[in-house]
Amino acid sequence: MEFPDLGKHCCEKTCKQLDFLPLKCDACEEVFCKDHIAYSRHRCSSAYKKDVQVPVCPLCSTPIPIKKGEMADVVVGAHMDKGCQRDSAPQKEKIFTNKCSRSGCKKKEMIKLVCGQCLQNFCLQHRHPLDHKCQWQGRSISKAGCAAQFRLLESSQKSLNCQLPHNR
Repeated sequence: MEFPDLGKHCCEKTCKQLDFLPLKCDACEEVFCKDHIAYSRHRCSSAYKKDVQVPVCPLCSTPIPIKKGEMADVVVGAHMDKGCQRDSAPQKEKIFTNKCSRSGCKKKEMIKLVCGQCLQNFCLQHRHPLDHKCQWQGRSISKAGCAAQFRLLESSQKSLNCQLPHNR
């Protein structure tokens, strides 16, 4: 080699490549080649100084503020030891809660699919009366319902009589 003093060797123990354009890590200030400049590639012990993410407590889901240069693990651990409200984390809400009423079917849907005849909840596959072998027995109609149907029939018959030509 003609210029032995030109460039620097990579500080990664497994590499030691002579690099003519060495890169200096902004966290630990050591020199690395282009393959090992990333914090994770050279296992930088000072990377936490440059990490600007806000850690979140795994127990209460609260963001924990940290000062520049502090290790996130230490601060979150101190939070958990002091005043962490473990039960304040929001519980995961179930989305698919409407279980199919057909025997043997275990499907659940996001919305209710109620049969108009038997008034039970079914999945998309069994929503039609023929698909779930609907066991609908005619419901008895109240007296008020009977009276309403009777009035409807009478009014429809009267309107038919008015429209029919009279044969005399």
